[in-house]
Amino acid sequence: MNPKKFMLWLAIASITMMFAGWTSGYLVRKAEGNWHEFDLPNIFLYSTAVLVVSSVFMHLAVRAAKKDNFNTLKIAISITFAFGMAFLFMQWYGFSDLVKNQLHFSGSDVAASWIYVFVGIHGLHIISGLVVLLFSLVSSFRLSINANNLTRIQLCATYWHFLDGLWLYLFFFLYFNR
Repeated sequence: MNPKKFMLWLAIASITMMFAGWTSGYLVRKAEGNWHEFDLPNIFLYSTAVLVVSSVFMHLAVRAAKKDNFNTLKIAISITFAFGMAFLFMQWYGFSDLVKNQLHFSGSDVAASWIYVFVGIHGLHIISGLVVLLFSLVSSFRLSINANNLTRIQLCATYWHFLDGLWLYLFFFLYFNR
């Protein structure tokens, strides 16, 4: 196995363990009582759809790279990046919606604190994914991603799809465990 792929899978396993621990902690804390139930901001649902669509374009980028279709590759990575940025802005709007409803990170409302942690840490991982996407985008314009050199785009796609799956898990976990 390529050492870069191995390192990526180790990182994915670590991130998975981290969020698994946090979701377990969430359930334990919720069971202790003193838990304020509230609806997630609607924008989180829309941002979920945006992230899923971005994953489709990431998949198209990998397919284009395998076929040396440079124009489609550039467009697909650009759209993935744009949708990733849109996801972040939508999440930020979701934070502002929480604040408008007097749900803050610190204070007596522990339930809201967990939302901020989940969404915030996932957002930091999205930012790291956007940085990798940006490098891949630059590489696509330099034509250094092609059928003979797929490692970078494959690693980027694997990480991006993982972040998509992680958000789907978090969104549905939070939706059904309010």
